[in-house]
Amino acid sequence: MIIKCNTCYTYSTVRGLEGTMPQAEEKQNITLRLSRETIRKARILAAQRSTSISGLLSSQIEKLANGEDEYERAMKSAMERMEQGFHLGGPHRLDRDSLHERR
Repeated sequence: MIIKCNTCYTYSTVRGLEGTMPQAEEKQNITLRLSRETIRKARILAAQRSTSISGLLSSQIEKLANGEDEYERAMKSAMERMEQGFHLGGPHRLDRDSLHERR
């Protein structure tokens, strides 16, 4: 696979109190080498979704990247909760040594 990057600028709009104003967002172009069959399927899929192959790939890569961020946040949150421990109610009647004592 060959990946080539070029910088370009697109404009998105930001809604403020005074209406909308353009805000520059830096993006880069990339070049991919795919099989003809994959490109044919991508064209069909993009047409079904009323977008271009570039738009289709952009949205899928952004979803993938954002999903990783969400996963990392969830994992960090879960680990913090596990480190704190959970109180499931009721008094603690046995200590660790008595729980692991062989009978």
